[in-house]
Amino acid sequence: MRARLILLVVAAVLAGFAAPASAARTSLRAADPSVIRVGTTYVGVQSTGGGIAVRQGSSPEAVATASARTVWSDTRNLGEVWAPEIVLDGGRYYIHFSAGRGSAHRMYVISSASAATGYGAETQVALPDNKWAIDGSMFVHNGQRWFVWSGWAGDTNVEQNIYIAKMTSPYAATGARFIISQPREGWERVVGNPFINEGPEPIRDPNGQLHIVYSANGSWSDQYCLADLRLRAGGDPTYVWDWYKSNGCLFGSNRATMMPGWDPTLNVNGPGHHTFVLLNGDIATSPPAGPRFPFVYHAVAKGTPYAWENRYWYTGTFVWWGNTTYSRANVPGPTSDTGFSLKFFE
Repeated sequence: MRARLILLVVAAVLAGFAAPASAARTSLRAADPSVIRVGTTYVGVQSTGGGIAVRQGSSPEAVATASARTVWSDTRNLGEVWAPEIVLDGGRYYIHFSAGRGSAHRMYVISSASAATGYGAETQVALPDNKWAIDGSMFVHNGQRWFVWSGWAGDTNVEQNIYIAKMTSPYAATGARFIISQPREGWERVVGNPFINEGPEPIRDPNGQLHIVYSANGSWSDQYCLADLRLRAGGDPTYVWDWYKSNGCLFGSNRATMMPGWDPTLNVNGPGHHTFVLLNGDIATSPPAGPRFPFVYHAVAKGTPYAWENRYWYTGTFVWWGNTTYSRANVPGPTSDTGFSLKFFE
């Protein structure tokens, strides 16, 4: 009887972590989701070509079907508007986004006391070195405001790196920018010209350690995937060797690039550029170990040609996955670090 009970418990646990029969695609044909929870309301933002729109709903799925309110328009003809990111900070909503043409892309920010109205004119974010920058995300860690983004080292598109800098306000950084990830692993160089690390999203694990989950490989291919950077316990966010990278994709559609023990997606191709649906967008509200929690990502349905215009928002779930070792070779410091990773479900 005891053995049968144990088998039933194990079966129930495994069933709880099984992938759903189909991915939860929303009706929104769009990319680069950003969704936060404010009280019982979910707030999402998206670029609309020449502007930014806000949607509000009772769930992450409902955000996609809610009416869109344009809160900012590109009246100065800055150019392509990409990947707006919303966060509530000090009682105000801030939406950071990239705008520009070609090498002119820089980060901008608008703010309001209300999620869906009242945003003013854009202000360029003062980032160190003033280089090409996209996909910026602001967060607070250990009492310090930080900004993490994807950018170029110089003025040409050789590769996209993940940078981090301290912020004095939502509008300006202080000190230098620091590289914390470059696309140098074989599994994140399957698609190049350029090689890419982008879409960085901060979250804090149940041990209090900082993670930056990012997108690797070209967004124009089905090799696009999510990977993880984990800051070692007590580590310095500005010191690249205090960051440990997952040994493969944690959420992707190609088995050859997945981290050992992680399976590829069943229903979508090229999942990436996600958002953790956190209360107020604050990593201090990151979920504990145990149950699943929502996230939103963009992808292309299997059986559909992989193209930017075929990307939709999808809702999924994730859990913290403990006792996971990330290893590396021929670099300063310890060659491995063990802690929490993440498992993503369609």
